[in-house]
Amino acid sequence: MLRRHFFLVGAIAVLAVMILAAGLKLVAGKGGDQPGPGGPGGGPGGPGAAAVVAVVQPQAHEFVDALEVIGVAKGRQSVTLTAAATQLVEKVHFSDGQQVPKGAVLVELKAAEQGAAVAQAEARLLEARRAYERWRQLGEKGFASQAAIEQYEAAYRTAQADLAAARAREEDRVIRAPFAGVVGLTDIAPGALVNPGAPIVTLDDLSAVRVDFDIPERYLGNLREGQTIFATADAFPGETINGTIQRLDTRVDPRTRAITARAEFPNTGGRLKPGMMLRVGIARGSRTGLAVPEAAVSVQGNSTFVFVVAQQNGRTVAEQRPIVAGVRQNGFVEIRDGVTANERIVGDGLNRIQPGQPVRIAGAAQTPAKGPPA
Repeated sequence: MLRRHFFLVGAIAVLAVMILAAGLKLVAGKGGDQPGPGGPGGGPGGPGAAAVVAVVQPQAHEFVDALEVIGVAKGRQSVTLTAAATQLVEKVHFSDGQQVPKGAVLVELKAAEQGAAVAQAEARLLEARRAYERWRQLGEKGFASQAAIEQYEAAYRTAQADLAAARAREEDRVIRAPFAGVVGLTDIAPGALVNPGAPIVTLDDLSAVRVDFDIPERYLGNLREGQTIFATADAFPGETINGTIQRLDTRVDPRTRAITARAEFPNTGGRLKPGMMLRVGIARGSRTGLAVPEAAVSVQGNSTFVFVVAQQNGRTVAEQRPIVAGVRQNGFVEIRDGVTANERIVGDGLNRIQPGQPVRIAGAAQTPAKGPPA
């Protein structure tokens, strides 16, 4: 019985201490809500603290009105090499990604049968030529008719054609580069069986790339052969590639009401690859307008705004200002309405700024607070 009362008294004592601690914490929390140098609303780090910001002013910037379309890059010349006959691969004379000259032998197929056929055709040609020569000499002496001479001449010419055909079949077993370029990846190896039309390896001339793209016919007046255009690639953000329009198609597609244009872009270093998607821009004119860096503009949903540094009740604050934005080019955003050229705008770090928050301009001299007279 005594032990039970002892545990009961101990539990009551612990509960009383917990209630007392909670009360003290609540009182301390209410006291900390009072504004002061380090409390909310007054000290550095609170919502009302002055944020240090860099400012910019809208400047006149030249913007280019451009028509943008999507195109796919192709090599200046591109081909997928195939075999003309079913045969085993005997030799492979290239490695993946190798630069090869025009006419270089890339693959040799087994050609023992074709070699024998060439030798046989050469022997027949030799026999036919000798027979023709004998009958021609006899005809000159008057011992052979003209009809017989013409018969042997025809046989001689037939033997010449047979030899040319045999040599052509033998040449079909040798696959050459039709132009200078870079070979792609391949799994072809000696001993592999290839069939007619089966791809062996790709060959691309990467000294320049071509891009075909469609332009609506209403913009046909803005196009001409030799016109300078530009393109961008997702693989190289922020980089502009200049090229020219090489050809315009002779017809407008009656279904899409668009015309196909072919542009060519230099490919120094072979960085642009066939199949790469390019955004092609065609300049239609230029204009000058107010602009600010992209970092100074914030977009939330359908709204676009900036933070303008303004004075409110003797304080420097960031005022959220909606704007009408235009095009974005080369890291700048056109501002068509909302701010003027003489206003100062927060240049970056917009995610750290709240509307109406006090700000301090980076690098600006601060006036020290005046204390009571001594």
